[in-house]
Amino acid sequence: MVIDVLIPVLNEEESLPLVLDAIPKEWVRRVVVVDNGSTDASAQRAREHGACVVEEPQRGYGAACLRGLRMMAEDPPDVVVFLDGDFSDYPEELPRVVEPVIRGDAEMVIGSRTLGAQQRGALLLQAVWGNKLACALMELMYGYRFTDLGPFRAIRWEALEALRMRDEDFGWTVEMQIKAARLGLGAVEVPVSYRKRVGVSKVTGTVKGTVMASYKILYTLFAQYAQELREGGR
Repeated sequence: MVIDVLIPVLNEEESLPLVLDAIPKEWVRRVVVVDNGSTDASAQRAREHGACVVEEPQRGYGAACLRGLRMMAEDPPDVVVFLDGDFSDYPEELPRVVEPVIRGDAEMVIGSRTLGAQQRGALLLQAVWGNKLACALMELMYGYRFTDLGPFRAIRWEALEALRMRDEDFGWTVEMQIKAARLGLGAVEVPVSYRKRVGVSKVTGTVKGTVMASYKILYTLFAQYAQELREGGR
């Protein structure tokens, strides 16, 4: 299968080269880095380390992902792998994440940090409890059991197109998992390792980021559930 990697970045000039150098090149056709309005040399570092770079000035994790997917659509892969640019994940574990898709056992794979080995303090307490709450609600509403909303994930291109992703910021990961559940896509989790990121998290590293992300995740959960109830009542 043809595998492409998509990495949204915002001021990751220190960590991004580490991420790009750790990706197993023999598994990947291309790496697309979406520069989400960086004020440092992230885009330059990405090019220096062999990535394709596209710009998305509208801030937001989802906005960056959507821009990268529009670029990929010109020559789509069989599988898209999403990966953060902060070096908190272990890119060398990519084969573990994509193998269930390659074998035909799943259409989407979530790399679960809670099932894998974590460096002490890597996953902040607010992220731990936020994941637990969101995953419990997803199981209650949709019957799909996840343990994490981890950003390290793989999905078949056709399945991703069917999800019709829309969220432009913090709700991207949970939207993907909710819509996969609603469509009955085959989804599995695999354990992935996790370490302290390089730099400060733009989400859980600040009070404002934590509050905004928590609100958007819960809003997305209930909005999608309300839509499903409306459609079911027609």
